[in-house]
Parts: sequence; structure tokens; C-alpha cells
Amino acid sequence: MAGQKEQFTRFVPGRIASFRFALRGIRLLLRTQTNARIHAVATLLVVTLGCWQGVTAAQWGLLAVAITLVWLAEALNTAIERLTDLVSPEFRPLAGEVKDLAAAAVLLSALGAVAVACAVFGPSLLH
Repeated sequence: MAGQKEQFTRFVPGRIASFRFALRGIRLLLRTQTNARIHAVATLLVVTLGCWQGVTAAQWGLLAVAITLVWLAEALNTAIERLTDLVSPEFRPLAGEVKDLAAAAVLLSALGAVAVACAVFGPSLLH
């Protein structure tokens, strides 16, 4: 029993530290990336519109997945860009392609999110 308690007392602080690191990453993303701030505004607008429209639970699920995918793509894009700059500070065509591909992931996820938003909000806004 004592071993389990010891494991637990080490486990909890480790998880708290993990959350601190993740929150630091989110702050870094918002502080340094203009597109992340645009995504934040878009997220607030979508959530506000969803509350105003009274969307269903299923629609909230679709919106949540779409929003999450955009934020995930933006965070990964930023990480890939920074890592590319670290390992290849001088210009290299392949490094540029890596960055372009990461940016494409953000664009594709954002277009998908717009499609979801149109499907969820379009019918009620058009009537």
C-alpha cells in the first residue's frame, strides 16, 4: 500500500507540471502567432453564435472537433516552423517546403471548420 501512495504522490505533481507546460505553450502560441489570435476570435464568435442559435449537442460536437483541429494544426505548424528554423537557420528549399506543408495543414483544417460552420449555421442564417 505504501508503494502505491508513493507512486500517486509522484504522479500528481508530474501531471500538474505537464499542464503548466501545455498552458505555457498555449500562451506562447497566442503571444507570438497572429493567426492563433485570429483563431481565438473565430472560436469566440462560433461559440457565441452557437449559444445564440441554440445548436444541438451533435452540432456542438461537430463544432468542437472542427475548432480543436484548427488549434491543433496551428500549434503543430508553429512547432514545425520553429524546429525548422532551429535545425536550418539558413534558407534551404526543403526547409521551405516543410514549412509550406505545415501551413497547408492549417489551411485545410480551417477550410474544414468553415464547412462545418456553414453546415451548422447556414440553414438558420439563410432563413
